[in-house]
Amino acid sequence: MSGERCEVRATLDFFRPLDRYLPPERGPDGELSTSDLQTFELLEIVEKFALGFDGFPRLIPERDDYRTLISTGIVVRGYTVIAQVLADGAIELLALDIDTDLDWS
Repeated sequence: MSGERCEVRATLDFFRPLDRYLPPERGPDGELSTSDLQTFELLEIVEKFALGFDGFPRLIPERDDYRTLISTGIVVRGYTVIAQVLADGAIELLALDIDTDLDWS
């Protein structure tokens, strides 16, 4: 996979935690929303996996098909994404955890 651009798909389970972390619309004081996260972070996450899957740490020792990305964000302090490469070479984003410890003052 190294050196080639891979197709990246997000599973429904990848998106489910967003509702737990964030409201659907921006708050009255500019608090982050699910729309903001998807607009500003998701494209960057997809790009990182499309070009760099092999460079991320293995989630499970001895398994090259699961990788973890831990990164700082654009509108969040940081996030962790778990992904798996499938038999067809596509990468599925399986899980997302974001740092919601934000100071909006």
